[in-house]
Amino acid sequence: MADFIGAIDQGTTSTRFLVFDRAGRIVAGAQKEHQQIYPRPGWVEHDAGEIWLRTREVIAEAMERRGLRPSDLAALGIANQRETTVLWNRTTGRPLANALVWQDTRVADYIPEFSREGGPDRFRAKTGLPLATYFSGLKIRWLLDHLPGARRQAEAGEVLFGNIDTFLLWRLTGLHITDCTNASRTQLMNLKTLDWDPELLSAFAIPPRILPRIRSSSEVYGLATLDAVRGVPVAGILGDQQAALVGQTCFQAGEAKNTYGTGCFLLMNTGRDIVQSRHGLLTTVAFQLEGQPAHYALEGSVAITGALVQWIRDNFGLIAKSSEIEELARQVPDNGGVYFVPAFSGLYAPHWKHNARGVIAGLTRYSNKSHLARAALEATAFQTREVVEAMERDSGVPVRVLRTDGGMVENQILMQFQADILNRAVVRPAVKETTALGAAYAAGLATGFYSGVDDLRAQWSVDRTWEPQMEAERRERMYGFWKKAVTRSFDWLEE
Repeated sequence: MADFIGAIDQGTTSTRFLVFDRAGRIVAGAQKEHQQIYPRPGWVEHDAGEIWLRTREVIAEAMERRGLRPSDLAALGIANQRETTVLWNRTTGRPLANALVWQDTRVADYIPEFSREGGPDRFRAKTGLPLATYFSGLKIRWLLDHLPGARRQAEAGEVLFGNIDTFLLWRLTGLHITDCTNASRTQLMNLKTLDWDPELLSAFAIPPRILPRIRSSSEVYGLATLDAVRGVPVAGILGDQQAALVGQTCFQAGEAKNTYGTGCFLLMNTGRDIVQSRHGLLTTVAFQLEGQPAHYALEGSVAITGALVQWIRDNFGLIAKSSEIEELARQVPDNGGVYFVPAFSGLYAPHWKHNARGVIAGLTRYSNKSHLARAALEATAFQTREVVEAMERDSGVPVRVLRTDGGMVENQILMQFQADILNRAVVRPAVKETTALGAAYAAGLATGFYSGVDDLRAQWSVDRTWEPQMEAERRERMYGFWKKAVTRSFDWLEE
């Protein structure tokens, strides 16, 4: 019997393949970055062909390092960057153009046009989402409108659409399928029916035949044909943030987690209830296990957190490696009055200002690069507090302890400041790769590798807890300056 389970974690900046044992421990892994393409200001693209190449490479490397054969894996799961939009030729598999990344803002001109009838929340009742540059529907529309011949080919059935999960599954198995978590990020799926909505497709002018079939997040979709994993069932698909929710074993209503990656994403499981937000959050599908009703979630999405550290590294050259920002920030006792609002592609939750742009406020002759580094880290924690407050108002459930995961949770300054500015405990789990782990859990549940969610809950444990240490007066004074800085970023671009 197979002793391991594999997970593809295809993220915004890199692709990983991790192999877990039954206890959820990592036994093998490999990771490779892919190119970030910025053709114009606000445009962000990926080469989907390169992502597939990196996926093949990391799978082969991880399997070879441990000497694993396909028969050693019970199943494969996929977690993926959400909303990133690919159109490809049904016959050749060749993408029609680079993928439009979730951060891409080129569709901003569509928003006033679509908002004229019903406002920015025109589709929220059905989809849980406001009109924004974030989601896949407008990106599909842009590609069909701007790529020569794309709409004609789409209407003729020659073109397929998918977010990255669908593109990878199609490459792995030849099947054109997505799961309901990813489908809920297109702004084309009805949250109640868990199916593509004809009214929405008509409004966005998207031909139904390009769309994948929507399935649950945990079932056997098909068998992999890639040599390194040939014959292994692909049995789990989750958008990366929903995967982290599952990896943190947040299976009950009221449980929440925050992932610190390229962006920052706080999700709270609301059970089988579709809770519409009144305070700037998204309503989305949390997960659906095979043969069971879907669970839903409230989500606070922040576009730029870890990406801000990369920006300081790549655009300013203040650090050589992302991990060095903590050492740079530690050279000063505080932010020196500097506040950094990283609205590079507008502001997401809870403001939803697509025409906001980045602002550094509070600069004086005293300010130096260490203050800037500290302000960059603190921006992540401030944005998280805004989302936590909105989450509590929408759900009526207090977030007493914040479960965290993602690459930035290794940063001690950030985690302590997060506890301080929230005035509540912040915990880091023993297994930090919760996104890949969630995809593995979904695949394992579908194939009997795990007996049930109680089996998974028993494995979750805490690695470290940060308790708040900041005085209340200082906390609120800093948060007040942050909120003032945020208002300075609003409406930078005129409609």
